Parts: sequence; C-alpha cells; structure tokens
Amino acid sequence: MRAPSPSSSIRKTLSRRSAVAEQTPSWTMVAVLRELQSLADPHVRAKMEYFGVRASNAQGISAPVLHALAKQIGKSHALALELWATGIHEARILATLIGEPEKVTAAGMERWVRDFDSWDVVDAACCHLYAYAKPAWSKAAAWSRRGKEFEKRAAFSLIAYLSYKDKGASDARFVRFLQVIEREAHDERNFVRKAVNWALRNIGKRNSRLNTAAIRAAERIRRQGSRSARWMAADALRELRSAAVQARLRRKASGNK
Repeated sequence: MRAPSPSSSIRKTLSRRSAVAEQTPSWTMVAVLRELQSLADPHVRAKMEYFGVRASNAQGISAPVLHALAKQIGKSHALALELWATGIHEARILATLIGEPEKVTAAGMERWVRDFDSWDVVDAACCHLYAYAKPAWSKAAAWSRRGKEFEKRAAFSLIAYLSYKDKGASDARFVRFLQVIEREAHDERNFVRKAVNWALRNIGKRNSRLNTAAIRAAERIRRQGSRSARWMAADALRELRSAAVQARLRRKASGNK
C-alpha cells in the first residue's frame, strides 16, 4: 500500500507576517522564531512520527514552507548558528538552509553532528550545507565509525549527496568509500542501513566504472553479510543493474559501444 505523501494536506505558504518581513532589510533570530511559531501546524506535527521523525522539540512545519522562508531570509551563517543553538527542530532545519558552506568548519560540523536527533535534520545538513563544505570527505570517513545512529547516518547521507554534488571528486575516492560501505553494511539500525544502501546506489549511478565497482561491493555484501546486510545488498543490486542496463541502452542509442 502506498504511503501518503508527506507534503499532502499540509500548509505550504508563509504567514502574512513573513510577507511584511520580506520587505525589511534583515531577519533577527527573534523574528525568525516568531515566524516559525506562527507557521506551526498541528496536522504536520502529528504526521512527523509516521515518517520516522521523533524529535521532541518540533513545531510541525512542512519542508516547502521552511524552504520558502529560507529563500526570503537569504544566506546568513551567523543567524544559522543562532537558530541551531535554540534546539528547535524546524529552526535547525532552517539553519541548514541559510548556512554558508564556505564558512563551515570541521569544528562546527562536529558541534552540530552531536546534536543530530532525526533523519530529516541529518539529511538537510548533508544536502544543503555539508556536501559543499571543505571538510566533507574527512568528516564522512570519521563519522562512518561513530556509534550513535544519527551521527553514523550522517556519514552515508553525506556520501550519497557527494555522489552527484561533488562533480570534481575522483572515482578513487568513491571506490575507497565502497570499502567503508562493506565494513558497515552489518549495522542493522534502520536509519543507518537505509543510508548505507542509499550511498551504495548513488555511487553506482555516478558512472559506468563506479557502477561496476558498486555491483561488486554489493555482491560481496550479499555473500558475506548478515541477513539484514544481504537484504540491503540485494535491494541495491536491483537498482545498480538496472542503471547499468539503462546506461548501455543510452550508449547504443547515441552510437557508442
């Protein structure tokens, strides 16, 4: 049975206050928090647990609304740091949207990763901020050995995003990370396992060489891993092999062998 869309039947527009605030020269933390409070939706809050978000300090604001608000606020790393420090779930997601990647430091990433308490905050940080930051690769490697579920998920979520956002990364970097994926494929925690699978599939979609390497890694996991790891590898193999077939068809259609 298909699950309902997380964005269905939820508010997707900003309040009147934000329309007025859009005309002001800058946003303060107090103004942002006031706006977030006005945007809180009990219907969204009730749906969060259904989608695996169990953050205690959440207000219930949909992703489209947060993205629209972030667009109005604009980039401000100083404000992002202030919002993160509030501990409010949506304020932290907003912080990842308005943060400036060039101002992200390794120490700052370490401070934030210790606060990760839900998959959506992890993925927002990795997608919108960390994938563009200089310490991204070193942190992905370090976090892959962490014990806490969301810290460890961050490693593989980050690699999944780097697989298509870091255009200049060498194949060798991803091949080395496939060894990390094989090492950690035994982790049976839901949010780690899903991120490992995601990283494996995304690496294999980057190009034909990495597709071959990812398929071989998945095959080794399927032969040697735990029951959970074997299931994950089988799921990844289906998508990786499909991607390989589609790539061959595209090459054939363009006249290349």
